[in-house]
Amino acid sequence: MIAIDVEGVSRIYQKYSARHRFSTFKSALVRGDLFRTLRPDEVVAALDDVSFKVEKGRTFGVIGENGSGKSTLLKLVAGISKPTAGRIAVEGKVSALIELGAGFHPEITGRENVFINGIMLGLSKKEIQQKFDQIVRFAELEDFIDAPVKTYSSGMYMRLGFSVAINVNPDILLIDEVLAVGDAAFIPKCLDRIDDFRRRKKTILFVSHDLSTVEKVCDRVIWLKNGKVMTIGEPKRVVDAYLQDVAAKQEQSFAKARGERQAAAQTYEEERRENRWGLREVEIKRVTLRNLTGQEKHVYAPEEGMVIELEVESYSKIKDFVFGIGIYNSQGISCYGTNTNLEEFEPRLIQGGGRVACRIERLNLVNGTYYLDVAVHKKDGYPYDYHRNLYSFLVTSTLKDVGVARLPHRWEFSPEIDIKAPPKE
Repeated sequence: MIAIDVEGVSRIYQKYSARHRFSTFKSALVRGDLFRTLRPDEVVAALDDVSFKVEKGRTFGVIGENGSGKSTLLKLVAGISKPTAGRIAVEGKVSALIELGAGFHPEITGRENVFINGIMLGLSKKEIQQKFDQIVRFAELEDFIDAPVKTYSSGMYMRLGFSVAINVNPDILLIDEVLAVGDAAFIPKCLDRIDDFRRRKKTILFVSHDLSTVEKVCDRVIWLKNGKVMTIGEPKRVVDAYLQDVAAKQEQSFAKARGERQAAAQTYEEERRENRWGLREVEIKRVTLRNLTGQEKHVYAPEEGMVIELEVESYSKIKDFVFGIGIYNSQGISCYGTNTNLEEFEPRLIQGGGRVACRIERLNLVNGTYYLDVAVHKKDGYPYDYHRNLYSFLVTSTLKDVGVARLPHRWEFSPEIDIKAPPKE
């Protein structure tokens, strides 16, 4: 079932022009220049033919630089403004965490503002009374709820707005960078509440510049650039494409070889459609899977170890680099992942060819086929060379465990329980 359906949506705004500062509709008609005020160089498309669907119960991320149309999109979905063209269909009750506390009146108390905002969001007075203590407790404002809102700090203001919005119990939650102004202690509570919404199969449209959070909480991501859809898909892939685009813009300001940049950009456009992406400033030339004795193989027992060996080459002196691996089962579930940054290795320099090996002493995986991601990237996630599911191996065993990992364990029984142990191998 589709919760949010955005089809061919555009939103046009007229740019401010000093020469029209004193124009009125009547004077424009008299002078005959009404339509000249709408010429193409004086309008801007905040959104341009944007289409996507969000399934019920899914978390859908929206990323892009400032001015890309993210906030405009959420306001259109929330019904705060209307599209110039296109259609938006929303199924369910919506709560928008876009401009928290936008309806708060600074001269009256937090208590009075809770009731006013709750009614604005569709709650009855009785429903607000039932939820009031929960709202105040979550916002951590028990000692300040009867003080005028104008005496609140920005953090207190944000906490109260967030608490009111989430307690409406919506079917669809729209979130736009509201965590950016939160304090360190409150943000985990917000994320935990968002996770609770996800567990309850609520639909979430999530706008954020925090790309690591986007990767963690979203099922799919859309990348907007200058109001247009660049790509929609799996969070890791879309975030990497966005990071590459941002880095490419920064490089253009000081790179000397324009032709080389254009060739690299063209190569990137071709490769990002495949299961490998990155401009390969550091390239993974070869990946080999071996057992702990050095034998190359692709079928392992759970108790065996594995060495993931990467042959890499850097084409210039690079001081910011991270090597990483990820293991996924056939359902795409992440079984294990790590990288040199998470394990606090400090990069210093890589130049020319080299070898990296990740030695896993014991796989401890249940029966099944597994897929391997390998990558070299910057600390901020910008990918030099990312290989997605290009390598696989099989774990076989006579044991019939289920799940992902085979955890070391043993069974123990009290004397009252008569049970026969399996034969020892």
